[in-house]
Amino acid sequence: MEKRIAENIERFRSELPEEVQLIAVSKTKPNEAVMEAYRAGHRVFGENRVQELVEKYEALPKDIAWHMIGHVQSNKIKYFAPFVNLVHGMDKPKRLKELNKEAEKCGRVIDCLIQVHIAKEESKFGFDYEEAFALLEQKPAERYPHLRICGLMGMATNTNEEHIVREEFAGLKRFFDKVKQAFDLPHFDVLSMGMSNDYQIAIEEGSTMVRIGSSIFGSRQ
Repeated sequence: MEKRIAENIERFRSELPEEVQLIAVSKTKPNEAVMEAYRAGHRVFGENRVQELVEKYEALPKDIAWHMIGHVQSNKIKYFAPFVNLVHGMDKPKRLKELNKEAEKCGRVIDCLIQVHIAKEESKFGFDYEEAFALLEQKPAERYPHLRICGLMGMATNTNEEHIVREEFAGLKRFFDKVKQAFDLPHFDVLSMGMSNDYQIAIEEGSTMVRIGSSIFGSRQ
């Protein structure tokens, strides 16, 4: 197994454009699997459950950069605020407010992404385009001084119809460019879109960060 994970990390390292960051999504995978990727030189991992994220942070090397990529519940933010490197799924003002409060308690400024709902599935979370633009109009650096809004995150519809996925990613990239042009956001340079089944389309449409799980660690049980 170790050789396979290391080979997959190396493959993505050589395949991805230099400007695209790889997040190895280690959710549901044991610490040993994370360490195999770690020994292959990878340092950035994503988790979607708070308890699992905290347990892995406590058990694994401290030079790992942990990303919270799942749906964020406000009452659980306090558990990862002391150490998280980037929070992907900020989908409501109340969660931004709570993350800002917990970051202040920790004496930190936490990087985060605004999640935009681009999929046709109602089950996915996020602001719509209008809501996201209105949020960014309201001077978030002043409203949330302990947060640094670094960009956007979106999840495409889970479908085999490539044109739908491409259209959704292209729409988010257009919105990303619109935001950069409209507002003075010096740290706003991350566009997190693309997973194992659609990352190549996402990169073609302008993604700067991909979240890859099964293509590195194998399918989940």
